[in-house]
Amino acid sequence: MGQESKTVIRERRQNRIRRKIIGTAERPRLAVFTSGKHIYAQVIDDSKGTTIASASTLDKELKGSGDNVAGAKKVGASVAARAKAKKVEVVVFDRGGFRYHGKVKALADAAREAGLKF
Repeated sequence: MGQESKTVIRERRQNRIRRKIIGTAERPRLAVFTSGKHIYAQVIDDSKGTTIASASTLDKELKGSGDNVAGAKKVGASVAARAKAKKVEVVVFDRGGFRYHGKVKALADAAREAGLKF
């Protein structure tokens, strides 16, 4: 019996979270994913299965900001601005199985400062 990888453990934690958090048209889900090099955020309406707004460090205006706290703040502000342009004010936050610490917390705080409520 070998040890489970960190990815498998995170995905199991994510599934537990997703059982409770569902994005609707009135209150979509702000989902966060961080990889080794980039950070991604999406505002998702789960009832339709559509992405309303998204931002990542791969976007042209955010390219080179890196996968760090400063880059996460830029992504959070960008996804909040794009969501507000689509008339989304209130979301539910989905940390994706990651700890609410560092980059994930910085993204959430930046999104709140830019006007999203959660």
